[in-house]
Amino acid sequence: MPGAPNRPVDVVALGGGHGLAASLQALRRVTPHLTAVVGVSDDGGSSGRLREEFGIVPPGDLRMALAALCGDDTWGSTWARVLQHRFASKGELDGHSLGNLLITALWEETEDLVEGLDWVARLLDAKGKVLPLCIEPLEIFAEVLTSHGETKEIRGQVQVATTPHKIKAIGLEPRNPAVCKQAIAAVRNADFVVLGPGSWFTSVLTHFQVPQMAQALHETTAARVLVVNLRPQSGETEGYSAASYLEVLGKSYPEFRVDVVLADIDHAGQNLTGASEALQELTQASGARLVLAPLARAQGPSDQHDPALLASAFSSIFAHGRISPWQ
Repeated sequence: MPGAPNRPVDVVALGGGHGLAASLQALRRVTPHLTAVVGVSDDGGSSGRLREEFGIVPPGDLRMALAALCGDDTWGSTWARVLQHRFASKGELDGHSLGNLLITALWEETEDLVEGLDWVARLLDAKGKVLPLCIEPLEIFAEVLTSHGETKEIRGQVQVATTPHKIKAIGLEPRNPAVCKQAIAAVRNADFVVLGPGSWFTSVLTHFQVPQMAQALHETTAARVLVVNLRPQSGETEGYSAASYLEVLGKSYPEFRVDVVLADIDHAGQNLTGASEALQELTQASGARLVLAPLARAQGPSDQHDPALLASAFSSIFAHGRISPWQ
């Protein structure tokens, strides 16, 4: 349950990629007790190449989480850029991220995933801790429904994320992987667990496919906050409304309880009509509270959260535990 008012709340954010980075950029402004738990099923780009060559968990989403936890001062902003630096050449380094190489080197030096990430975090003066969901790489697969009404299976995070077909269910292999024990403990001991925003099937819901993490998410006494994506993602969530995320979550994992659903007021609809009416009904049916607030960046891409606005919404939720929806 929410922490006592005389101490900062302990928050765990789950996900991967740009969505988790958006949460972390906001959450590091709200609490010093912050842990990111990052999925490890990526198989594309620099991460995929390093995964295949060294047999390691893909470092890319872990790198992005670390960069998001860098401070806004000169040291933090500089190291965030350096960590994200991507080489462009005609040789083998082409496309590799410096941060991915640094993380891989520290894993080889320390022979420990968590210790290696901690070393990177100390170098960056990161405002939180980054943990992998599992200590072995995972492969995601999905059962999809084609436009011709046929059901088929597709494999690999890149393929699942970009599929033109409707995703019916996902799974991971190995089915009972070696988990990061510190990640499980963080979820169990948190005051708040934040899910989303992010790639819905390939970054957020994958956590429920790991048995020990799914059990921890069900049994934790933390308040669970679901952050709805600002826009549907081309491919895996094409055509989704704000309500679709909660609908899929409820159908796929009916035992999981959400306490707060946080959505952008423009995306959900200020007057709670149409798709947003469904979001309100689903939220109430799950026993959660719907919180609407302005969350999108005023400038730039419309699918990116504004860290300051998201931080303000998180602050209100953490301060009050449950807050009334915006009117």
